[in-house]
Amino acid sequence: MTGSLLESSPERTLHIGRDRPIRISTGHRLLHHDGKCSRPHGHNYEIEVTVVGELTEEGWVVDKGDITSIIDEWDHMFLLEDGDPLVEAFEESGDGAAVVLFEDPPTAEVMSLELERRFMEELPDNVSKVGVQVNETSELCGAPV
Repeated sequence: MTGSLLESSPERTLHIGRDRPIRISTGHRLLHHDGKCSRPHGHNYEIEVTVVGELTEEGWVVDKGDITSIIDEWDHMFLLEDGDPLVEAFEESGDGAAVVLFEDPPTAEVMSLELERRFMEELPDNVSKVGVQVNETSELCGAPV
């Protein structure tokens, strides 16, 4: 026997949601947009995640549950840019906990970047790279190059 595959394994890639995307329903608005997206509205987002890293003792790059639990934090929430007057309106109505604040406009592209940042912060050190594609509609998605 030559030893465990885990001991000599090169980095591996894990795809989550490639054939069946992770789906969340989320509201947002683009505060500084001149069109209809400046009004509060929602989407049924589809999210795909690619994670690269060394295999753990369990034989995986990362537990899928660690990925989905972070994404699920946005499900049935309202994504708003910091400084949006709607933040105060949500708080005054007693629904402040339903708001997720972004430093930038909550576009699909920004959502993709924010999820990548969160994953790199919160996933184990064996993870070296994360890519996230956020599909807002069938015609629009934010993804890494």
